[in-house]
Amino acid sequence: MAKQRFRDVKQGKVTQLPKKEKKEELNLINKTTYFKAFITDSFMLLMPIMYIVFYFVFGGREGFAANKALGWLYILGPLTIVEILFLYFKGQTPGMKAYDIILISTKGENKKPTLGQIIIRQIFAKITFLLFLWVIIFFMKRVRTPHDFIAQTALVYAKK
Repeated sequence: MAKQRFRDVKQGKVTQLPKKEKKEELNLINKTTYFKAFITDSFMLLMPIMYIVFYFVFGGREGFAANKALGWLYILGPLTIVEILFLYFKGQTPGMKAYDIILISTKGENKKPTLGQIIIRQIFAKITFLLFLWVIIFFMKRVRTPHDFIAQTALVYAKK
């Protein structure tokens, strides 16, 4: 479309520009809500698993300290499985439920993500956390983490 001249606009020779259709804007969560849900999930899901691994699997902190890599594998494996199950069946983890957050797919229409998307998201979430790529969310206006981009998902506020 050609550039409009001021004199043409002033004299009424130019009509209004056609408005572009806006894509439906997602109601993405903010950083504080994301952080609160993460902390809640840490205490409700991660701590019981850590306790079981520390004291029942390794027999105490000393046993865990001797086998840290294996211990973290024993912690992160079940945690990932539990989170995948919560997200697949309920669409939210306990921390997300506490703050009315749901996980949606950004493919096409906003709907429940597939099991494949959830698995990819959770695996890449652990990799993102270990590589400190989660720091990216502090530079973005709304929370959309690298693992959300990879899995084509988003965390949004549940509609009331």
